[in-house]
Amino acid sequence: MHIERATTPTEHALQREFAVHVAGETVPGVLWTPAPQAAGPPRALIVLGHGGAQHKTSPGLVGQALRYAQTHRWASLAIDAPGHGERISLEEAERGRAKTLARARGQPIAPALSVPEKIRYLDTLAAQAVPEWQAALGAVLASGLINPATPVAYWGVSMGSSIGIPLLAADQRFRCAVLGLAQLHPEHVALRRAAEQIAIPLQFAFQWDDPIRERAYGLALFDAFGSREKAMHIHPGGHLEVPQAEVESWERFFERQLG
Repeated sequence: MHIERATTPTEHALQREFAVHVAGETVPGVLWTPAPQAAGPPRALIVLGHGGAQHKTSPGLVGQALRYAQTHRWASLAIDAPGHGERISLEEAERGRAKTLARARGQPIAPALSVPEKIRYLDTLAAQAVPEWQAALGAVLASGLINPATPVAYWGVSMGSSIGIPLLAADQRFRCAVLGLAQLHPEHVALRRAAEQIAIPLQFAFQWDDPIRERAYGLALFDAFGSREKAMHIHPGGHLEVPQAEVESWERFFERQLG
């Protein structure tokens, strides 16, 4: 793990940008930790999986990490998913962002992927992203910046869930997870198997009027999770309209689970 830059975005947090190398790929990451004057080391490490067409330092993700550092003394970790952030050009990122926003707003786009094409894309994405996440998490826990015994949790909605579900199925270091804005198509066998292997406590958020997530498929995904302790929070509105009350409930969930 090579620290490329360290900054102080607020008086309450430090931000360290780093990179790990996995299967010939350079994977950029960022670690936020509470400022040195905080009363003690980080109480937990929250792994943050960004959404589609976003990246490790999207404004919402940064705001979440800084709030966690200041309010809860949690550290946060994010990486650029394959085909996102620093791993593509600015032009490619802008095209992806425009397409994703159009879909999330219910605006028709062409050409749309068929169901088999979409499933292949998600499975290929997860196959690359899971070992990258495992390498980044391992590097951070071995860096001396985070106590290796610190409890680890996962947060990721939309694409963050598409990657997070296979990650949680493959890695036993996570104590709990917040997922959401995702679905299980009947033909998506690999995702179902991964969901069934998850046994940690989790909270799942879903938007009832989401134009890109089928209600029945969202319920099917929640039902597939193997966790005995799980809750599904459903709110009216579209993909981009998750209410503030739900955001606040994620923090309460982590507080309960992580102590």
